Amino acid sequence: MNMQISTGKGIHPAICIAGKVILYTGAAGGLGTATTLSFLRAGAKVVAIDNNPEKVESLIAAAARENLQGLTVRALDLSDLKGLRVELDRVSAEVGGFDIVINNAAIYPSKNFEDYTIEEFQAVQCVNVDAGIVCVQAALSHMRAQGWGRIVNIASVTVYGGWSHLAPYVQSKGALVGLTRAWAREFGAYGVTVNAVSPGAFPTDAEKIHSDPESYTRFVLDHQAIKRRGDACDIANALTFLISDAAGFITGQTLNVDGGWVMH
Repeated sequence: MNMQISTGKGIHPAICIAGKVILYTGAAGGLGTATTLSFLRAGAKVVAIDNNPEKVESLIAAAARENLQGLTVRALDLSDLKGLRVELDRVSAEVGGFDIVINNAAIYPSKNFEDYTIEEFQAVQCVNVDAGIVCVQAALSHMRAQGWGRIVNIASVTVYGGWSHLAPYVQSKGALVGLTRAWAREFGAYGVTVNAVSPGAFPTDAEKIHSDPESYTRFVLDHQAIKRRGDACDIANALTFLISDAAGFITGQTLNVDGGWVMH
C-alpha cells in the first residue's frame, strides 16, 4: 500500500526510496540483511559493506531468491580508514554518488573495564565511529551538490545504561549520537538530515555474548513495555521512514526502537 501524508504543500507519497543509492555498512548482519532486502524491495539501490563471507553469501542468495535488483556488495576492512576512503570513492563513481548513508557496522567485545587495553578501545572506536565518519565524508559532496541527503547512525539502547562490560561499545555509540547532532546542525543547510536509530535488544548474533539466553530474554521482556522480542522489520520500518522524504523535517534526533524500554 502506498502511504500518503498531508503536508503544507498538499498530499504526496510519504514512504518512497525508489531509485535512491544507499551506502550501508554491516549490511549483511543480523539486522542488516532484513533491512537491506526491505530497501531493495522498495526499489532502492544498496551498496552493502560487509566482510563476513558467510553472511554476504546469505544476503546475495536471499536477494537472488526474490529476484531483487540493485545490490552491490563490497567486502571492505572498516579498520583500514585510508583504504576504505579509496574504495568508497571508486564505488561512488560507479553508482553516481551515495544519496543515503547508514552507519550500522559495529564490533562489541565484552569484558570487565579494567581488562580492556587502550588499543582495544581504539579498535572499537575505529570500526564503530571513525569508519562512519569516512563514509559520510565520501558521500557528502554528492548530497550537497543535489541539495538532498539522508544519514542515519545506528546507536544502541546501551547508551542509556543497564549493561556492564561493554564500555568501548557504549562509548562508541555515544559518540555516534553526538556526531548525529553535530552533523545535523552543520548539514541542514545542504538539505541533508541526520538522525540516529537506537535499537533495543534484538535477537541477533550480538546476543551470543550472554551465557544464559533464556534468562536474558526474560530480562529484556521485563524491561520492555511491549512484551515481545523485536523483529528486524521493526528496524527496517524506522529506517525507511527516516531516509524518505516523509522525514524531511526531522533531524538531529535519536529514535529508540526498543519496545518501550527507554522513554526519554
